[in-house]
Amino acid sequence: MKKSHPIRRVVLAGAATVSGVVLLLSLKPASDPNAQAAGAAPQQTAGAQASPQGGTGSSATASGTIDGNVAQTQYGNVQVRLTVANGKITKAEAIQAPKGGTSDQKTALSIPRLTQETVTAQSAQIDAVSGATYTSNGYKQSLQSALDKMKASAGSAQSGAGSSQSGGSGSSSGAASGAAQAKTVTGAVAQTQYGPVQVRITVANGKITKADAVQAPKGGISDQKTALAIPKLNQEAVAAGTAQIDSVSGATYTSGGYKQSLQSALDQAGG
Repeated sequence: MKKSHPIRRVVLAGAATVSGVVLLLSLKPASDPNAQAAGAAPQQTAGAQASPQGGTGSSATASGTIDGNVAQTQYGNVQVRLTVANGKITKAEAIQAPKGGTSDQKTALSIPRLTQETVTAQSAQIDAVSGATYTSNGYKQSLQSALDKMKASAGSAQSGAGSSQSGGSGSSSGAASGAAQAKTVTGAVAQTQYGPVQVRITVANGKITKADAVQAPKGGISDQKTALAIPKLNQEAVAAGTAQIDSVSGATYTSGGYKQSLQSALDQAGG
């Protein structure tokens, strides 16, 4: 029998060892690309859920305390304060109301009812209290201005939220915020037989929120006619939102001058 050559045995042993190593490596589990994709999917889902949460939040709704404009009535000033939470009126109160004499009784009679109706109606579309018409109208006028401010505040918050989500919407958000701001416009002086009349209005969101006469006839009986006519004309201007209002009986010239100056103010305001 021939004896195996030593070198040949070494070569054969080495080949066997290499074959064994290759076999072991081939049996190692390969990484599954599907498993990696499945692991990445939950991360993408979590990101998609987080995005809408950032888009809508409490900052987009009006909350806090808002004071309406002072409404001047024949018996005194009326001013309404609203407490708002998440865009809803939770409380209404009058921080100014007519006082003295019979006004105390009318205020005590009307204000509690008006504040209750405000919270119920969530608007200025409430009924005047019988026996306190002037106080009721002044209340509704001030209430409407507070509601306008509340809407403007909510609009500004929404514009700010939109701006933070999209960098390209900054200019449009600024324009919306500017449009919501109130502006005051003074009409041209109207000359009447008894003296000049000039009207100043405050406009917000295209609506008159306040009107007053910065000039009106004075002296003698003109004082009485001015005191009689101007508060009524102011209230009607806010209620109508135009210069198409009725003249006050007994103060025709003052009423005509008021409407003329009011129309010029509306023209300047773009209304």
